[in-house]
Amino acid sequence: MLATIANVFVALIALLHVYILTLEMFLWTTPRGRRAFGTTAEFAEQSKVLAANQGLYNGFLAAGLAWGLYMGAEGHGAKLFFLGCVLVAGVYGGLTANKRILLIQAVPAAIGLALVLAAGA
Repeated sequence: MLATIANVFVALIALLHVYILTLEMFLWTTPRGRRAFGTTAEFAEQSKVLAANQGLYNGFLAAGLAWGLYMGAEGHGAKLFFLGCVLVAGVYGGLTANKRILLIQAVPAAIGLALVLAAGA
């Protein structure tokens, strides 16, 4: 039961990162993307290549979590590794870019890590 809850949580975190990828890579200069990140049209246009690069990294995090889920019990280590990456990215982003990133990215990753660890392999 705990393993199922942990896996659902990991899947939700992966989906969150697919959403972030979409915002950063494809919607960055749109009103929706600018609203999500609190940017102006001018800043969004100037930084769209950097945002797309950042979005790609979020996609890799999502892919790693999905890979861990796909591997079943053998994916335990992959889930831990990629949740750790999400946690570090969330803490760094929260400290350097926007405090909201702590709540949006770091806190769910910490909860996911705790659940995956509690569930065991």
